[in-house]
Amino acid sequence: MTPILSAANVSKHYGAIRAVDDVSFTVAPGEIFGVIGPNGSGKTTLFNCVLGQIRPDGGRVAFQDRDITGAGPLALSRLGIGRTFQSLQVFGGLTVRDNVIAAAQEHRGTLWSRLFAAPEIGLGAKADETLALFELAPHAGKLAGGLSYGQQKLLDMAMAFMADPALVMLDEPAAGVNPRLIEMIRQLLQRLNRERGTTFVVIEHNMDFVMALCQRIMVLAEGRVLAVGTPAEIRSNPAVLEAYLGA
Repeated sequence: MTPILSAANVSKHYGAIRAVDDVSFTVAPGEIFGVIGPNGSGKTTLFNCVLGQIRPDGGRVAFQDRDITGAGPLALSRLGIGRTFQSLQVFGGLTVRDNVIAAAQEHRGTLWSRLFAAPEIGLGAKADETLALFELAPHAGKLAGGLSYGQQKLLDMAMAFMADPALVMLDEPAAGVNPRLIEMIRQLLQRLNRERGTTFVVIEHNMDFVMALCQRIMVLAEGRVLAVGTPAEIRSNPAVLEAYLGA
């Protein structure tokens, strides 16, 4: 089976600092793949290399066997890759509904048509469906800046889903979120994976969340791959216990 996402020998250096050092991995279609590691291990730098925020110094990134190394975020989004950010990317001065509509407009038509078409053209029903899926429908008319932090996390995910991505990369979806909402996010991601076949790659520090959500996990340490395996294999890996869990 062709991986939906693969990285081969990806590296990013800042002077003598090897932020990402010869990292290779594959993600299968329909998989929930976790990326963990201590602060400074290279997780977000790797994400940004994959997603075109920064260009790697070496290596190759492929999506559905198509070379996307260095491709920009908008091009990747139009190919079917969505992402959320560690820092929220919602528009606080727009309503919740307008946020998800704005997120989808980048994928429709030309610049001219997006500037001058009716704001909801072809997107209103999709927006309502997406807000219901993420349990945000009761807040559709509220300003996004007035939502709780956890609700804004849900909105950020909903915005990523307006383009029906095949792959979504999530940067710390559980960070700063209360336990009830963390469990809701976990169940929602597993439901989307099960019912829609969406593939997820998840960076996260919350170990309980990662272990309950992901089918395989990659551990980074000092920019390199320390281990890849199932949650059970990662829990019992002596190198992981020493380097990451502090055992």
